[in-house]
Amino acid sequence: MSAPDCTLCELPTAGVDVVDDEGNAFCCTGCRDVYESLGDVDVDAEAVRERRQGEGDDSADAQVPAGHEATFLEVDGMHCATCEAFIETVATRTEGVSAASASYVTDTVRIDHDPDAVSPDDLSEAVSGLGYSAYDRDDAFSRRQANNMATARLAAGVMVGMAVMLQYIVIIYPTYFAFPFYNERTLEYLNQAMSSTSGTYFFIVIGVLTTLVLFVTGKPILRGAYVSARTRSPNMDLLVAIAALSAYVYSTLAVIFVESPSIYYDVTVAIIVIVTVGNHYEDSIKRRATELLSDLTAVQVDSARRIVGVDAAGAERNGGEAEGNGGETEEVAIEDLAPGDRLLVRAGERVPVDGEAVAGDAAVDESVVTGESMPVRKAPGDAVVGGSVVADGSLTVEVGPDATSSLDRVAELVWDLQSGNHGVQKLADRLATVFVPVVLAVALLAAGANLALGNGVTEAMLVGLTVLIVSCPCALGLATPLAVAAGIRDALERSIVIFDDTVFERLRGADTVVFDKTGTLTTGEMRVVSADVDDDLLRLAAAVEERSAHPVGRAIAAARAVADGGTVEATEAVDGSDAASPSGDALAVSDFESHARGVSGVVDGVPVVVGHPDLFDERGWTVPESVREAVAAARDVGRVPVAVGRDGAAEGVVVVGDELREGWDETVTELADSGVEVVVLTGDDERAATVFAEHDAVSSVFAGVPPEGKAETVERLKARGRTVMVGDGTNDAPALAAADLGVALGGGTAMAADAADVAIVDDDLGSVATVFELSRAAGRRVKGNIGWAFCYNAVAIPLAVTGLLNPLFAAVAMGASSLLVVTNSSRALLDD
Repeated sequence: MSAPDCTLCELPTAGVDVVDDEGNAFCCTGCRDVYESLGDVDVDAEAVRERRQGEGDDSADAQVPAGHEATFLEVDGMHCATCEAFIETVATRTEGVSAASASYVTDTVRIDHDPDAVSPDDLSEAVSGLGYSAYDRDDAFSRRQANNMATARLAAGVMVGMAVMLQYIVIIYPTYFAFPFYNERTLEYLNQAMSSTSGTYFFIVIGVLTTLVLFVTGKPILRGAYVSARTRSPNMDLLVAIAALSAYVYSTLAVIFVESPSIYYDVTVAIIVIVTVGNHYEDSIKRRATELLSDLTAVQVDSARRIVGVDAAGAERNGGEAEGNGGETEEVAIEDLAPGDRLLVRAGERVPVDGEAVAGDAAVDESVVTGESMPVRKAPGDAVVGGSVVADGSLTVEVGPDATSSLDRVAELVWDLQSGNHGVQKLADRLATVFVPVVLAVALLAAGANLALGNGVTEAMLVGLTVLIVSCPCALGLATPLAVAAGIRDALERSIVIFDDTVFERLRGADTVVFDKTGTLTTGEMRVVSADVDDDLLRLAAAVEERSAHPVGRAIAAARAVADGGTVEATEAVDGSDAASPSGDALAVSDFESHARGVSGVVDGVPVVVGHPDLFDERGWTVPESVREAVAAARDVGRVPVAVGRDGAAEGVVVVGDELREGWDETVTELADSGVEVVVLTGDDERAATVFAEHDAVSSVFAGVPPEGKAETVERLKARGRTVMVGDGTNDAPALAAADLGVALGGGTAMAADAADVAIVDDDLGSVATVFELSRAAGRRVKGNIGWAFCYNAVAIPLAVTGLLNPLFAAVAMGASSLLVVTNSSRALLDD
């Protein structure tokens, strides 16, 4: 009978004996601790897992047929909740598709489909249309093409719009007003020209130019309006489109049927260009901000070094070597690997897929996947995690039965969470659901009342048009994007990158902030904390450790080099070689050996051993009880103790640890004082998190939790309230994506940044509190802008209904209102 999966995260529990009092099995003690602490939270874990796996949507009985697979596409053009609903509807209507989940926050859609019935290319074609463009997430060319198209659309609208407005300023407006710089003869000539056949042709040209602005530059707005109407969810696009189309249709009908017409194409142009420029400004700031992340390191690999002469079963073939690190190798793509293939992984390289070490001995850094800050020594028979890095030595790894990488599974989990993380409905869109019907009703009633009072059809239409124009939500439409753009701009000045425009709205009212430990609350870099040895012995130990690639050894070598005023350079460990110390201290090292639990060598004729007390025992060296007690005490508080000895005896202990990040105490204290619960969630050992567990501002610490368990922990915390996750590594990516909002420290991995909503480029942990301040300030700015927009409408709409405003003055009032919103939004959100 196979072992059950983990009760919390569903990872395998084979070979792991961790159970609670009720008999539930877990993959690690961290998952058990989370379950015991948060197990009583009202969250449907099964529903969460089904959503992640694509096995369900809002319908309880929706199931993914056997044989279907998930395809993730990036969709350009999604910008609101109605876009999500529309994309999901279009995708699910495609033959062979069983389910779809879209998120405009991450521009991602997950589609579960039968690969034999519909290919990913077919899905891209099916979803693309009406201005949406779907393509593979890794297709950088399509992404650039979409950005270039948006820029070209805006540029065309601005240039053509300027041509239209120039004609109005020079020719049409003077016929409405007696411009002081035009004499009477010129004004009379213009009036006669506008009333002639030439004037009709002139109006037709203006109409054609306006058509280009409306249907080319305004295409995204019209698409949003169509989607809004189709999904019966009025939004800002629908409001803008109604006003622009009303002015356009009225003007076109006037050109065709009315002699000497008054045309309002300028209103259409102004509405489309103003709103488009506002949205483009916000998007351009976000694109410029993300360029700061170009130095993040991508951690996935796409090729492996396979040993030639070993078949999928690991046996010799064609005379090749089946054991050891010998034999020829070949570069192959990851997808070409088969279970049983043997791979050579050298120092500094990333293990391509999960497997088992069959030859070699090396320290392996698994922090990118597990979060464990210390490398783990791997020998033949040990499991090796795909995505981990060989710190020193080399390994021959036999590919596991699935030929997959834990890192790739983490990436897919991130994409699952991203596509399922639906965006919030923006405040302006929520207001539009009420405002749209009210405005339409007022316009129809005003026009109907004019007809009932005996006025002509043209006059009644003008009143209705004026109501629609004066209530056009340019100010309302600009209120949110410009305030958000100001927040993104101010954040960028502080080296904080905001990835989407819902961040500030989602961040307000956060109940819990979850911090990763390694690389977030700590620097992720090893350093010497204390050294209970004399300077001469430390100098000898550093000389030996300079020949090791292990992070602990590098920390000891660096500490000695800094004390001597020198520098430490990376050196390649060569067993048994004889060379001077790289730091230039003239110490000769010979007979160097790297062991599973330390290193040894002869320095200037003196035998030196640095490592675990067990290494001293194996070599028959004396280890005083005081040294063993010091080692145990350091390990109990999460540090890494290293015994140091010479001439057959251990003499002292050097303690190495992960350095706490500057300002962490102030950050967690400030958040706790603001009423936010602070939780520390780490894949590291419980002892390494002792300092946080003892801090008054930290309410809970969960240690030893794998990436999948982190995501599940965040899901359970979300059931208690709005949850923010702060992390830096690939192992944090699922939790960052699962949280209501994710914050990644910029020195982390590309996958962490991809899963997050906010990236702090300069690794300043104090910027987390700044993000909260910006969120509150942006909220106040949005509400101020919207308040002004509604005050304007409260005055202007009654004037339009009573006929005291004509469409031209309505357009001028609309422009003035928009200018006020733009000016207000240009101010800094925070006072430095």
